[in-house]
Amino acid sequence: MELCNKEILSEEILPVVIVGNGPSGICLSYLLSGYTPYLSPEGFHPNPILHNKLTKNSDLSLLDQDLEYLCEGVEGRSSNPVAVLFDALLLPDGDFGVDCASPLIWQHEPERAIPHLVLGKGPPGGAWHAMEGSMLTLSLANWMELPGLKLKDWMRDKRRNVRNDRATPAEIASYYQHYVTKMGLEKSFACGTTVTSVSRVSSTSGGSFWNIKGLQRRANALEENEVPFSVYANNVVLATGTHDIPARLGVDGENLPFVCHSFWELEAAISSSRLDRASEPVLIVGAGLTAADAVLAAHHLNTPVYHAFRRPVSDPALIFNQLPKLLYPEYHKVHQMMSQEQHKVGERVENVFITSHADGSRPYTCYPGYRSFPKHHVVAFKPDGKCVLESEEGIQTVLQVSMALVLIGAHPNLSFLPEQGRSLGLDSEEPVSCRRNPIEVDPYTYESLKEPGMYAMGPLVGENFVRFLKGGALGIACSIAERMKQQSAAENCTVSSLNIQLTNCTLEA
Repeated sequence: MELCNKEILSEEILPVVIVGNGPSGICLSYLLSGYTPYLSPEGFHPNPILHNKLTKNSDLSLLDQDLEYLCEGVEGRSSNPVAVLFDALLLPDGDFGVDCASPLIWQHEPERAIPHLVLGKGPPGGAWHAMEGSMLTLSLANWMELPGLKLKDWMRDKRRNVRNDRATPAEIASYYQHYVTKMGLEKSFACGTTVTSVSRVSSTSGGSFWNIKGLQRRANALEENEVPFSVYANNVVLATGTHDIPARLGVDGENLPFVCHSFWELEAAISSSRLDRASEPVLIVGAGLTAADAVLAAHHLNTPVYHAFRRPVSDPALIFNQLPKLLYPEYHKVHQMMSQEQHKVGERVENVFITSHADGSRPYTCYPGYRSFPKHHVVAFKPDGKCVLESEEGIQTVLQVSMALVLIGAHPNLSFLPEQGRSLGLDSEEPVSCRRNPIEVDPYTYESLKEPGMYAMGPLVGENFVRFLKGGALGIACSIAERMKQQSAAENCTVSSLNIQLTNCTLEA
């Protein structure tokens, strides 16, 4: 969709503009396009309390029911109640690995459709298009799917197999892009767009609406350029995810050329042969899944690795201690490496890629070429390729490295909002982040508690898994539909009142 050629550039105000075209924005677009969930006549939910609630109003769609009432007593692995509810309805007993059929059926009711616009920098699918294509996703394949199109069915049609019930990011990105086409959502998507500002505008009637400005990439026969656009909306939804700005340590030397903040920089160094088994070790900082992927990538090519992280290996909050071993063998392997190859504080750091001693004996290690530094943090990077680590006891260790990869998470890019959207977070003094400071929203509508008419979903409200971000789409769709229904009723009431006044008035000659 080319925004500059559309009538929405006039004074027409759209009901909804969604900033972000990843799975969050796609799922919300699906619901706003008239796709409506009902309890199937044969539908059964294994939770008897939830099943009884659904059967009491089986003639009503899920969008017309009291979500807060339905959420009561439903438990799951999310702090957002609507996310838990919708996940329980789409994937009953999903946490137990049971492939139980959803009790919902989906009907397309065009009369329910709410006009909306979805803005995204790249093709539909968002950050999934930028992820490494060969690694397996953390989530099971059916956890990644969106309503109305089974991922396994789509992959079977493409003659692909789901490995260990998991798919690659490249396959997931292709699935999301196909989903938008299959469901007829393309008319609402404007790709190649970068939002530069979202601001509130006062109307002459005393109310307000949102003005969304930005740039859209255009390609002609000669070159590619960016064209400015401006649209207006009564409601704006933030669905940008959190992969835009890598988190930084904030230590001396972090801007040196050998210090990187992206997994892809490691991949580029390996593919260009700048790193190999003869290189000085790579330092990987962080204990999340991206850091684990980097450890696996380097170790697979026999590139020596130092691995530093703040937590102890046994910390229950460490993601590796929360993953089933059978489903995630590669991450279990990394966790074993972290545990079995720990550097002992105060000991001299030997070359980690040593395979045998001078006398021919082999070092006692299960994973040669890897050394972990739990409960350590980076103090500084030096121009000569050295990195200074410090233990929690205050003992420093100096490492010589060829490359340092800082993989400690990322922050969302909310530069289009005043003060990067800080005022929207739980703590308005800190930057918005998925884990520590998500956007504060109503738990059932996902509307910002600080800015009426602004909604947030997905990682911005603490949902990192696709299976749970779909609940945000349900809550927002219900809220906006109810709001529009109330506005329509108020307008009808005004018209009726005006008709009564005209009927009762007397025209004088």
